[in-house]
Amino acid sequence: MDKDNLEAIAGRYLDSVYRVAVNYCKNTENAADAVQNAFLKLMTTDTAFADDEHVHRWLLRVTINECKGFWRSFWHRNVVSLDALCEESGRQPIQREPDRDRREQMRELWEAVTKLPAKYSVVLHLHYKEGYSVDEIAEILGLSSQNVSVRLYRGRKKLKESLTKGEWRL
Repeated sequence: MDKDNLEAIAGRYLDSVYRVAVNYCKNTENAADAVQNAFLKLMTTDTAFADDEHVHRWLLRVTINECKGFWRSFWHRNVVSLDALCEESGRQPIQREPDRDRREQMRELWEAVTKLPAKYSVVLHLHYKEGYSVDEIAEILGLSSQNVSVRLYRGRKKLKESLTKGEWRL
């Protein structure tokens, strides 16, 4: 793949692929690594892409596989996050004022989505943020449409439970 073509593809899909990676990896550093690896694989692939959407779906699939590899890695299984240490110490989250604007509320809502297990957060992200249909998500993730529907249902249910427990306030 030539440099101009790669730059055009990156310009169109980098944000979308990165957001999926953040949802899956749960942190920006590992997500950036996964996206970088996916684009490196794009540079060296011999795959004949039918159209731009085929490239986008291929990038999403490769990025998700890279994220899965991160979760299976020795490093990830043997490191404790700063957030986990704060939770163990019993620190309370900072309370916000009740008159926050809608953008802040949406940011916090998507933070709650990213705290869900990856199999739910990725499906919710692809459906609500990226606008993919259930069938398109099934194709991207290599799942059945029924499985995607179940994950959407369970993800929404888990999100509702976490929001009503007081973990998130409007």
